[in-house]
Amino acid sequence: MRFLVALLLGAACAASTMAADVVTREVSYTAGSVTAKGFLAAPIVEGRHPGVLVVHEWWGLNDYARDRAKALAGLGYVALAVDMYGDGRVASHAKDAGGFAGAVMKDMPEARRRFEAALKFLQAQPEVDPDRIAAIGYCFGGGVVLQMAADGVPGLVAVASFHGSFGAEVPEGVKPTAKMLVCHGEADSFVQPEAIAAFKKRMKAAGVDLTFVSYPGARHGFTNPAATAKAKEFDLDLAYDAGADKKSWAELQKFLQSTLH
Repeated sequence: MRFLVALLLGAACAASTMAADVVTREVSYTAGSVTAKGFLAAPIVEGRHPGVLVVHEWWGLNDYARDRAKALAGLGYVALAVDMYGDGRVASHAKDAGGFAGAVMKDMPEARRRFEAALKFLQAQPEVDPDRIAAIGYCFGGGVVLQMAADGVPGLVAVASFHGSFGAEVPEGVKPTAKMLVCHGEADSFVQPEAIAAFKKRMKAAGVDLTFVSYPGARHGFTNPAATAKAKEFDLDLAYDAGADKKSWAELQKFLQSTLH
């Protein structure tokens, strides 16, 4: 019995220590007429830290995006999980998710307003170095951060996309400065090879510093442990890939280290 109590106490202390490394809070900020409800995670170490925006999948700002923000905070970044839909809306069905994402992607000026509102909110936090800001995105969010970098959004140093889309266009007269990392699943049926080739060509023509990494056999949603269950529930070609998830997270850490430090 004593051994069991000691074991449980030890486990509780370990969990408490892990939680004590990071502080989190729900936040709200305004993007035009929209009230966004985000999630901020920060290391407890004093001083100013680089900031990272986390743009959610088409499901909205759910626990997955929050978990990624907390993981980044554990690495020493102040991470804001962004609410691109407003009012904290989260889809429980693929049809709703597609509707939410489609509405945002059809109005890129409004998408930029919402993204920049999150960026400015993050820069204004006392624990953030406003000159060292990156953004990462998953699925829908990957397409968003690539477009924001292509748009030359001021204050954005680097972006990383995970199983995102490749429709990003560089507006005429814009010289993007943010570096890009793309982590892509080679077996992603949501993306055609022609779209990837065209994206690379556009970014090269614009002088973008692009790192493109492909993971053999990885399908859409490869970083999300819930992807396989979602695939069965909604008959979608999604799948979690633990190996690709681990490798792409390591690639992100290397990328952030080289761009924000």
